[in-house]
Amino acid sequence: MTPFEAATHADPYAYYSGLRRQKGLLFDAGLRLWIASSANAVEAILGHPDCRVRPLNEPIPPAIAQGAAGMIFGRLMRMNEGPRHLCPRMAIEPALASVEAQSIAAIASRLIETLDKPLEDPDELMFTLPVCVVAALLGLPSNRLQEVARLTRGFVACFSPLSDETQLGESNSAAAGLSQLFSALLSKDDQRSCFLSHIWSGCEATAWRDDEALIANLIGLLSQTCEATAGLIGNTLVALNRNPGLLEDLQAAPMLVADLVKEVARYDSPVQNTRRFVAKRCTIEGSLLEAGDTVLVLLASANRDSSANPDPDSFLLKRTNRRQFSFGSGRHECPGQQLALTIASEAISAWLHRKPASSDRHYQWSYLPSLNSRIPRFYRDRELSSDRSYV
Repeated sequence: MTPFEAATHADPYAYYSGLRRQKGLLFDAGLRLWIASSANAVEAILGHPDCRVRPLNEPIPPAIAQGAAGMIFGRLMRMNEGPRHLCPRMAIEPALASVEAQSIAAIASRLIETLDKPLEDPDELMFTLPVCVVAALLGLPSNRLQEVARLTRGFVACFSPLSDETQLGESNSAAAGLSQLFSALLSKDDQRSCFLSHIWSGCEATAWRDDEALIANLIGLLSQTCEATAGLIGNTLVALNRNPGLLEDLQAAPMLVADLVKEVARYDSPVQNTRRFVAKRCTIEGSLLEAGDTVLVLLASANRDSSANPDPDSFLLKRTNRRQFSFGSGRHECPGQQLALTIASEAISAWLHRKPASSDRHYQWSYLPSLNSRIPRFYRDRELSSDRSYV
């Protein structure tokens, strides 16, 4: 197995454990990259100033560099360092921190009534509902929310090296469509949502005014919500299937849903790995890394490191001092972490409360093709095949 294959393997965690036993940071000559698997190594790499989110000579992947998706990619704070990372983050992060769980619950509840059976269709619950919640929070028109979710799902193809030319072309079209929607939204000064107004105030407070970069990072909020939250919801449904006692615990104490989702984020991370690129020679965890080296950072492995979480392979709802790296750490730690956890918790709470008829039927799942994400795709009885797991 390789760490790329591990992301969508039925059970990659024994493999990760083997890597940690070898060395927390080791060089794989076959893959020609470093692999950080221990909690200490992952934290050190993510916090090191010379480990960057993009190669110095390739700020935008060549496959998308000339299109609308590439224009957005190049302006995302998560794909930049220095001012292009810090300025939009300083404007957007306080707004994300201000969002209350009650607001998310109210939006999610309203959308569940208007979307196409999100509680009976796992795909709708995982991919459409979360993006619609964030789009509604930003103030996009209610009659365009499902279109926004569809465009966002098309746009995220630009991040995957597995995407083909057709998908990359659709990603460019989706990027252009989303840019138009946000341009129109920002032009309406008197119709901004509270959340968007908070972001706008952050822009003014930090004297950061770059409308194109702001639009790109608002699209970035949707794209990060799309796959990471889908994986978090999906892996929580998998956990409920694999641990029947959890349903009884949650029926007795529904307030434990938030703990459930947090433990899933640690135990079966929706983002299994990320990469960093070495800008200049440095020594990390006793190893000498050269400029131009690539480091594959195994977030999911760090989550299962006993130095970070005692008894790491046990699923514990009430885990004390839980540490998880699924949303990164250091200067690029995802500022929308709490938002994603809250949206996933609301989705799972609604699913448990409504108990849709489809939950009485067997589902199976496999994982969507990916080199870094772990997102289950669920199938109904009529779609069953022998190589899928039951849910």
